[in-house]
Amino acid sequence: MSKTLFVNGTLMRGLALHKNLDGAEFLGEFRTRPVYRLYSINDVHPGMYRVAEGGVAVTGEMYRMPDEVWARVEAGEPPHLYCGPVELEDGRVVDGILFPQEQITAAHTDISSFGDWRAYMASKGR
Repeated sequence: MSKTLFVNGTLMRGLALHKNLDGAEFLGEFRTRPVYRLYSINDVHPGMYRVAEGGVAVTGEMYRMPDEVWARVEAGEPPHLYCGPVELEDGRVVDGILFPQEQITAAHTDISSFGDWRAYMASKGR
């Protein structure tokens, strides 16, 4: 069995948790429909959730992976992140990494205007 997963944070190529995707097939870069908000969770990872209005398109990468890679990815995810449906700009709905909106606090920075974790981190000089 295999899983296809949209990622938009530290699992992307060249970032901190990308090694957890060893054995996965990179399918390309994609964007979501503009129905998400994106937050920095303490500048450690992004948190993305769907909204009814005021959303943006978020840039990420798609991977196909066998079950053992998915198990490693899931075990390595930071607290509160979960796998859920993500709507891509091409109309497909795929699994992706999401963050519960109710977990967002005043300590988390809204980075939706960047639409991209890498762009946000680059703006911080990282």
